[in-house]
Amino acid sequence: MYTGHCQCGGVRFQIEGELEPIQICHCSQCRRAQGTPFASNIPVSESAFTLLGGVELLKSFESSPGKHRVFCCHCGSPLYSTKDTLPGVLRIRAGLLNEPLATRPGAHIYVGSKANWWSINDDLPQFETGLQASAAGEAQQECSE
Repeated sequence: MYTGHCQCGGVRFQIEGELEPIQICHCSQCRRAQGTPFASNIPVSESAFTLLGGVELLKSFESSPGKHRVFCCHCGSPLYSTKDTLPGVLRIRAGLLNEPLATRPGAHIYVGSKANWWSINDDLPQFETGLQASAAGEAQQECSE
């Protein structure tokens, strides 16, 4: 089990089970939403996610049609995003988790729109857009320009 919270601690949550690999997203929407050169996201099933406190602090912004970014209205911490075309999946911001993570980054996505001032200096796979569907047929692509 993993626990996490926003910067002010008002929104608290837990995640049951093992975590998927971290997706390092370089799309312009994630860069703007985070204020950083990329976002570190972990896809999590809604059924594995439990909100422990702060439901009244949750606000959502539809950054593009069908894509919702959820954040704490008190401290502004980005918490997760959802996409209407990928029901039942939350993309949790990895930096919110309290415990050491067993998972590691799996890929860089949307590198075709990455910040020109940021260099990628690792050997992870890089995708111009999102990830392709997995062998099990599950959609892994989430961000959109």
